[in-house]
Amino acid sequence: MKNYFKKSIYLAVIAASFAAHAGSFEDFFRAVRGDNASGVRTLLNRGFDPNTRDEHGQTGLLLALREPSPKVVAVLMESPQLNVDLANAKDETPLMLASIKGQQDLVVQLLKRDAAVNKTGWTPLHYAASSGQLSIMKLLLENFAFIDAQSPNGTTPLMMAAMYGSNDAVKLLLAEGADTAMKNQLGMTAVDFAVKANRAESAELIKAAGDAKANAVKAVPKDGKW
Repeated sequence: MKNYFKKSIYLAVIAASFAAHAGSFEDFFRAVRGDNASGVRTLLNRGFDPNTRDEHGQTGLLLALREPSPKVVAVLMESPQLNVDLANAKDETPLMLASIKGQQDLVVQLLKRDAAVNKTGWTPLHYAASSGQLSIMKLLLENFAFIDAQSPNGTTPLMMAAMYGSNDAVKLLLAEGADTAMKNQLGMTAVDFAVKANRAESAELIKAAGDAKANAVKAVPKDGKW
């Protein structure tokens, strides 16, 4: 009988623990969506894991960036337990989302937390270039972002800047040495991307940079002497 009561108490404690966790789970993501910073902070102080994913695989930070819930983002970024590199189902990291949205202050904070600047597939530089975020592009390059990073289909940041970004974004990447001759899996170069988007000035900038590089190579004698 004594063992029975012990077992009953043990099961009751476990059940209460699960119930509390389930309630915290719902409370946490409700607070994130509502930009309830104090609610999120209270749960974190009670030991709730900031890296918990919701039913769609989104972490609190990713969800807060999507909503947006800036107050919650600030609270989550204060947590030492936060993993800043956890990605969503599309392999988008917080640094990628902050880069495309032009959230420079958050980009700086993420970089201080050693967020991955380079990764397989789409990168933060691709995202920053696609929306012409010059200051963020410079920050990423200063932190050793691979300028010719290739997405799963071979697209480079220069191609994204040429089609979706801005002429200034194209100029920046060219000045930093982006390869104008690279092709994606469809055989398209950055010039082709610019032409497809009817962006004549970007196409000219890229073509001129490519021609200048080709002429410079031709000008060097084979024996290394003039």
